[in-house]
Amino acid sequence: MFRKLAIAAAFGLLAGAASADPIEGVWQTQPDEGSFAYVRIAPCGQAYCGTITRTFQGTQEYQSPNIGLQIVIDMAPQGGGNYRGRVLRPADRKIYNGRAEVSGNRMNLAGCVAGGLICRNQTWARIQ
Repeated sequence: MFRKLAIAAAFGLLAGAASADPIEGVWQTQPDEGSFAYVRIAPCGQAYCGTITRTFQGTQEYQSPNIGLQIVIDMAPQGGGNYRGRVLRPADRKIYNGRAEVSGNRMNLAGCVAGGLICRNQTWARIQ
């Protein structure tokens, strides 16, 4: 009986941890010049990382050289659906200070310079 209770408690803790980190999943980027991508965000160490898995031009999927590129780097949970880490911009291959705010199936992702004074934002949609 004790063993069953301990196992049930362990699964409860794991389920709670998963729901506390809603950034995990597959996200569709905001279209940029007609192109967008799917990014899979998954645990990487104590944080989360996101890798481009598919790319689209308009409604057509295509094989971009960016497939496999990690663009969300070490996003650490800050609580309340907020994350801090780094983001890579594929267009210039530069890495910026990043922050993400997740609310349901929407994520506001920002890449910033100058201590966060200048940021570019995108809104991503969870697709999985």
